[in-house]
Amino acid sequence: MEKIQSLEEFYRAKELRMPANLGRENGHFNVFNSEEFLGHHARQLPYSRKDFYKIALVSGRNRYYYADKTMDVETHGLFFANPQVPYQCEPLSEEQSGLFCIFTEAFFHQFTTMKLQEYPIFKPGGQPIVYLPDAQVGPVREIFEKMLAEMASDYQYKLDLCRNYVMELIHMGLKMQPIEVSPSHSNASTRISSLFTDLLERQFPIESPVQQVNFRSATDFASQLSVHVNHLNKALKDTTGKSTSELIAERIVQEAKALLMHTDWNVSEIGYCLGFQEPAHFNNFFKKKTQLTPRSFRSV
Repeated sequence: MEKIQSLEEFYRAKELRMPANLGRENGHFNVFNSEEFLGHHARQLPYSRKDFYKIALVSGRNRYYYADKTMDVETHGLFFANPQVPYQCEPLSEEQSGLFCIFTEAFFHQFTTMKLQEYPIFKPGGQPIVYLPDAQVGPVREIFEKMLAEMASDYQYKLDLCRNYVMELIHMGLKMQPIEVSPSHSNASTRISSLFTDLLERQFPIESPVQQVNFRSATDFASQLSVHVNHLNKALKDTTGKSTSELIAERIVQEAKALLMHTDWNVSEIGYCLGFQEPAHFNNFFKKKTQLTPRSFRSV
């Protein structure tokens, strides 16, 4: 798996002029017509995590590798990517078009009541693609074209407008892809659940065979969060319906699948990275969760 792609590396890979205001303090935003990067000389970006968010209107047959998922877009789709999850897009047809925008969390600092990663469409375990019927393609394209027009203008407050357009795309995606709502729960449980998720996700993705997860058990997480393990379990049960151990195991399996699919590391190396000191323990864990051995999964 490739290392995290920075904004600077993105601009270099696309052979674009580096913006003068690429500093992180005020955040970064830009919008592009995908057709500028398509064709025989198009450079396919590697499967990796990016240091920025991305929303893309995709028209044409494409295959997305997103964490451990593989998803196909047959006609039109709206893709939402976040810095926590590695991904790659593989074109499956010559007829391709679309638009996309990129932005950082800091671009929305003090402009939203929620962090971007808290929106369901950006959560690591969520569904990042909204499949668009023909009737919805025009309205989505119009939003992107408004952003392009603003960024080409000299209007003093064009970035404020672009923030609104990005939020419109996010809410459009959420409306077209209904998210199951959990039963109401206490603020304390929500806070603990959010802290747990942040601590869990901070360990991923694994980008080197010598990298290893630090926290593997419910006790490890409870200790880090300064709560009793029973209290942590109850908070997560209230908010997710799953135990701490179940959530940890799901995330470990997700990362294991991604590493088996997108690296050439041997099974022992992958098991070590995920906290298994013995290859047999990793094999047993993976087979129990997926009904396949790691080698069998890799060869599927």
